[in-house]
Amino acid sequence: MDVLSSVTSHPIWFACSLALSTALWVCKKRRWAPGSCPVDLSGKTAIVTGANSGIGKYVALDLARRNAHTILACRSLERGRAALEEIRRATGNSRVELRLLDTSSMASVRDFARQFLEKDKRLDILVNNAGASGMPHSITVEGLELTFATNVLGPFLLTNLLLDVLKASAPARIVNVSSCMHYHGSVDVRCLTGEERMKNSSQVYNSTKLMNMIFTAELHRRLSGTGVSVNALHPGIVKTEIMRYYSWWARLLFNICSIFLKTPKDGATSTIYCAISQQVEGISGKYFDSDCSLAVPLPLAEDPAIGRKFWEAAERVTGLGGAGEKLGGNK
Repeated sequence: MDVLSSVTSHPIWFACSLALSTALWVCKKRRWAPGSCPVDLSGKTAIVTGANSGIGKYVALDLARRNAHTILACRSLERGRAALEEIRRATGNSRVELRLLDTSSMASVRDFARQFLEKDKRLDILVNNAGASGMPHSITVEGLELTFATNVLGPFLLTNLLLDVLKASAPARIVNVSSCMHYHGSVDVRCLTGEERMKNSSQVYNSTKLMNMIFTAELHRRLSGTGVSVNALHPGIVKTEIMRYYSWWARLLFNICSIFLKTPKDGATSTIYCAISQQVEGISGKYFDSDCSLAVPLPLAEDPAIGRKFWEAAERVTGLGGAGEKLGGNK
């Protein structure tokens, strides 16, 4: 203890500690915050999936405050209406709309895209935020594994169906909400249809987030020269409803630890950053951490061979290109 006391009381140690503390404080103060960003989105159109709660709702709220025509793409009519009323009331923006979308259903995705293209002539921001975790293994009526359909295939199909209008509106941005858990994922395209099963729901979730990263990198390669950018991000560990499909004890543990977690409002920061910040203008194919800094993804996420294999499998199982659909962005 005497040695420790003498070291910690040394003037040089004290000065270094003070300098480090000051540097950390300055970095924290300089961290990007939506409220400090002056970007106005008047005349722009944005879609946010899963916008009825959590991160998605706060992203939509921010875009609406910036005067964007903001479309809440939600699965639940009741909860979507509640979010719609809240956002309109908070922002005074009458150009906030609710449109139903269930990303686990490719039929729902096609209906949403068709209705959008019939009504709207531009799309400046597409935020693929909707996702789920902990759902039991299940095969949908379309022959797709439920979690992979919700988190991966729905966003893949939606983005492709809207690529032409995004290109026509360029510069435009696509934002894919991934997770740091992608580092623990694996890639097996047979899991998309349930032909191959992963050992547990956590591995399924991690792998869907890795596929979000692979999709981002491959889409970036295909969008070269179009004026449409695509980036992925980690929102942080956020207190949302993502644990609703887990066991009661897992939910209890999550709730106990929630005092240390980000609020949904704070968790929306990196998504908003990728969607509207001037710092990201012209940047594409990247992965941003929850503090809005650039991060290095799992190497295989950027492997072109893996990207092509994923893309071909996703095209096949979603039926993209069938029934006269255009393959926006394909080489």
